[in-house]
Amino acid sequence: MGNELIANERLLHEGAVTKTFLEAPNEESFADLFETFTPQLVAFFKARGCELALAEDLAQEVMLAVYRKAAQVRDRALFRAWLFKIARNALCRHYGKQTREVETVDLADVADRVVAASHTPAATPAFEFLHWMAFLDSREREVMTLRFIEQWEYHEIAAAQAIPIGTVQWRVFNAKKKLAPYLKKRSDNSTCKAA
Repeated sequence: MGNELIANERLLHEGAVTKTFLEAPNEESFADLFETFTPQLVAFFKARGCELALAEDLAQEVMLAVYRKAAQVRDRALFRAWLFKIARNALCRHYGKQTREVETVDLADVADRVVAASHTPAATPAFEFLHWMAFLDSREREVMTLRFIEQWEYHEIAAAQAIPIGTVQWRVFNAKKKLAPYLKKRSDNSTCKAA
């Protein structure tokens, strides 16, 4: 009976805070709404595997969306469901963004590590570069050579090859993406040898 009473009081408080905010959305009413729902949102995100810092960031993102879109609420009785729908969407966007992040390597950093770690004549940066280029198709090799050996700018490569600058950037990005596992492995081996 005690838990039921507490739950009813919580629901009444949520309803009153929500009603006040929706009728007069201002900083004071939003502060009460924020204080009421943010702990629930943090718990929602933590229950779905988020670290505390991420859960708090996502909760703030959701509450900002609620503040901005409060006028769009059609049925005030469904405010809580609307709020948690925004939370689910924020979590989906976060995970979607994570899956689109692709590991790439800054070739300038790799070249510096290769020079520092190479002790044999066969491991010169030029030799390493040619070895890496074997993993790429001919168009990517050409763009990478112009960009990183000849030091051409993207617009110069685009003009010389009569292709859009976006295509040049895409080929460089794709080449870096393809090379990332090999260069990371090379970097890890160099670090182990140096230690």
